[in-house]
Amino acid sequence: MQRLRDKVAIVTGASSGIGRAIAIGFAREGAKVACADLRKTARPEGYETDIQKDTDKVIHTAGGEAIFVKTDVTVGEEVASLVRATVERYGRLDIMVNNAGVFTRLSPIHETTEEEYDFTMKVNAKGVWHGCQQAIIQFLKQGNGGKIINIVSIGGLVGLANEPAYCASKGAVANLTRQLAIDYGPHRINVNGICPNYLTTAMCRPYYDDPSICKMVEDATPMQRWGSPEEIVCPAIFLASSEADYVTGSMLIIDGGYTAR
Repeated sequence: MQRLRDKVAIVTGASSGIGRAIAIGFAREGAKVACADLRKTARPEGYETDIQKDTDKVIHTAGGEAIFVKTDVTVGEEVASLVRATVERYGRLDIMVNNAGVFTRLSPIHETTEEEYDFTMKVNAKGVWHGCQQAIIQFLKQGNGGKIINIVSIGGLVGLANEPAYCASKGAVANLTRQLAIDYGPHRINVNGICPNYLTTAMCRPYYDDPSICKMVEDATPMQRWGSPEEIVCPAIFLASSEADYVTGSMLIIDGGYTAR
């Protein structure tokens, strides 16, 4: 059964990592997917086995339907244009996945620059704001609800050592998710967050490849391993599907038990 048959989804940051995995997974479940990113190609330091193929090409090869729309999520008009392009191509929008995000480096607050903070907040918090805003505008026009999934991180729920800007940005996204669930529940717009642990993605590669940091994460995780982007796909499909029609304002934690301690 294709749980997202004939649905139209936007996934930001779709060229690599979590976004790529979700876009491909959604297409496999029958959705038409607008893959949004600054670059069409996957980041070369990622772990994708088919890294030489763009996400939309992977979807087409598997018999699915997808387009690529170059988008800077920090610019409101670009996100509005992304939604317009998707609706012009597919006639509607049903699902918005705000996944695009950044992480600069590990550093305590007294060694973190204002530029690093501003950049992190601009992409991680403002970018999600734009995605939610434009999706909600479209959902209200259509008048039959919709699904928003924000990729938050465990860093939006607990403090992570030497990640002050990242935790600040993800904490903002977590509470924005809860707030929007309150305002738009009456309109049948579901807004939920997914909170992954450290995953084997291009963004985390410097830390996964560092034996001491890799072991630190494994030791702090009851399941004693890092997660993969593919392990976020089925939870995202659930939140995007009719099975989650009564789920809103929730943070779905996928962390191997990291935050349970």
